[in-house]
Amino acid sequence: MTSLPEGSDQGGSTTEPQPPLVCARCGMLAAGPQPVTWTCSVENGTRQYFCDACARENLRAIEGRLDSAWW
Repeated sequence: MTSLPEGSDQGGSTTEPQPPLVCARCGMLAAGPQPVTWTCSVENGTRQYFCDACARENLRAIEGRLDSAWW
């Protein structure tokens, strides 16, 4: 299983307000929940989110960190 019980990857209640997502590269704020065009990466045990522009600009570096089973 990759998710926490209750179907939440964030833990806690879904009624609690979540802080806005911020792009780890350029600092852009997401309008609302995680947009489908944003990328989530776990680096050193910490989730980092990247806006679509930063993800697109750094796609080769992102893919280079994936195990070959993913590509």
